[in-house]
Amino acid sequence: MSQGHTRRRALTLIGATGAGLVAASFSGTSDEHGGDDDDHDDDHDDEYDDHDDEAEVAQVRAAHLSPDAPNVDVSVEGDAVLEDVPFRAVSEYLELPVGTANVAISATEDPDTVVFDEELELAEGAFTIAALGELSEENQPFAPAVLEDDVSDPGEEGRVRLVHASPDAPAVDVTVGDGETVLFEDVAFGDAEALEVPAGTYCLEVRPATECNDGDVVAQFEVAPKAGCVYSAFAVGYLDPEAAPADEAFDLEIVVDASPGEDEAAHEDDYDDDYEDEDDYDDEDDYDDDYEDEDDY
Repeated sequence: MSQGHTRRRALTLIGATGAGLVAASFSGTSDEHGGDDDDHDDDHDDEYDDHDDEAEVAQVRAAHLSPDAPNVDVSVEGDAVLEDVPFRAVSEYLELPVGTANVAISATEDPDTVVFDEELELAEGAFTIAALGELSEENQPFAPAVLEDDVSDPGEEGRVRLVHASPDAPAVDVTVGDGETVLFEDVAFGDAEALEVPAGTYCLEVRPATECNDGDVVAQFEVAPKAGCVYSAFAVGYLDPEAAPADEAFDLEIVVDASPGEDEAAHEDDYDDDYEDEDDYDDEDDYDDDYEDEDDY
């Protein structure tokens, strides 16, 4: 296998004055027209407006990646959407309307301890709000961050993204085949890189970053990406947990961001809805038949 091509994206830290996930605005209009001549145009416009309504949704999830932080609750516009989220957990995506929303993160056992409370401009797309660093700030300062998620279809390959969230780990290289192939190179804390690889099973070798990508292997993880699937691999915990403020060992938390099955399930739901609509038309035909029978009398 040839060396993978990676795309690096730094996590955007959310400052105390607030920041948007992605600054964008969407607008749409829907006009109602009368007259038989405009029926076709109206139907087309309605379908277009429905498409816009479906598109104007932000998918947002939370990732608790701070090893010495307590379990947290997440609320949107004052309503609790996630409760008692522990370290290493990555939530499912929440669908939120595009626009401005207040997002707050607080300690579960101490609601008065709020680690994040900001107005976010939510745009169409998928995003992860991640809690990074440490409350103790022994190695890295605590800072919520936002990461834009690429959940587009990778086709016949699988897409894997590495997010470096281990506070005491140096920049890392990730290789396979005893260092023969370099997948990720010089990924520092707070960085994220993604690449697409053929489906199969790989043993990832995590090494301190070196010029020749030949540092000693500090951890190995087996992954098996599937064609058409998108994954995030969060490097979390401590390389030296005994000397850390929390006894959380280094690990790789892998989650599925998107898979072809999700699209197929959505398509099946649409088909079922269409089929039910056809049944409604059948009922109308039955009504017409009954009406004709009455005319016979």
